[in-house]
Amino acid sequence: MSTAPKKTGGTPQAPKSRPQRNNGLLPVYSAIGARIKHARTLRGLTLKQLAAQVGLSEGMLSKVENGLATPSLVSLHKLALCLDSNVAELVTAPDSMPPVLHAGQHPIIDFRDSTGGPKITLERVVPPRRGQLIQGDIHVIEPGAESLERISHAGEEIGYVIEGQFELRVGDETYLLSAGSTFYFSSEVPHAYRNPGPTVTRVFWINTPPTF
Repeated sequence: MSTAPKKTGGTPQAPKSRPQRNNGLLPVYSAIGARIKHARTLRGLTLKQLAAQVGLSEGMLSKVENGLATPSLVSLHKLALCLDSNVAELVTAPDSMPPVLHAGQHPIIDFRDSTGGPKITLERVVPPRRGQLIQGDIHVIEPGAESLERISHAGEEIGYVIEGQFELRVGDETYLLSAGSTFYFSSEVPHAYRNPGPTVTRVFWINTPPTF
């Protein structure tokens, strides 16, 4: 006896639409490059001048501005500094974003160095808005991925390791954390991190004021 499902008449109903990601980026973040270009133009900087200040090639910065590449976390910090801005301002969500986001609706932004190595992904728990005083993200860190150069800025940070291994460097100290570990430090202390383990690491990270 055949067990094939019965065919039904009528036109199949399309599944309900969900936010579509484009190479790991939701539309809300596709404007990062345009915002960088706008800020550069307002400050009278050429592509070559800004690229030199940030330490990127002119070609790479052009790709960033045209939405063909995403800068690393460190490069984004340098861009914000050179443009008299901050990272949160460059990636701020539109005011129309709802106050509640469900599974599959969180904006995603990928950071990968120019070598095409392992990447770090930020999943926005709540997308930052202008004037917001706190920011929460889940950092998804592929094995071997790292934030490279240490950065420092005003503020405070706390985090909770959801899964995986997590190496945190704060000042001259290095800490190895695992699932269930927590941390706190002043953002003014130079810091960096990496995933030294063989599996993906996920960290719930809170910054005040918004940084990324």
